[in-house]
Amino acid sequence: MHNGEFYGATTIGERGQIVIPQDARKALNLEKGEKLLVFSNGKEVIMLAKISGFKKLAEHLSEKHKQIKNILKNL
Repeated sequence: MHNGEFYGATTIGERGQIVIPQDARKALNLEKGEKLLVFSNGKEVIMLAKISGFKKLAEHLSEKHKQIKNILKNL
C-alpha cells in the first residue's frame, strides 16, 4: 500500500450500515452523502473507493491502455 493508513475497525449495523472512522473521513475528505464504490476480491475482503478517485484512475488507465497492453504482452 502506497502511503496506506489503518484507521481502526467498524461494525456492520442491523440495517447493513457501517461507520467510517472519523480520522479516515477527515484524511480522505469524505463528506455526508458522498458516493463510494464497493469492491470485493473474494469472500473475505471489501474495498471502498471514492467515485471521484476511481474516475481519475479509470481515465489514467484509459490514456495508458496501449502502453499497458504492450507491457502485459511481453510478460
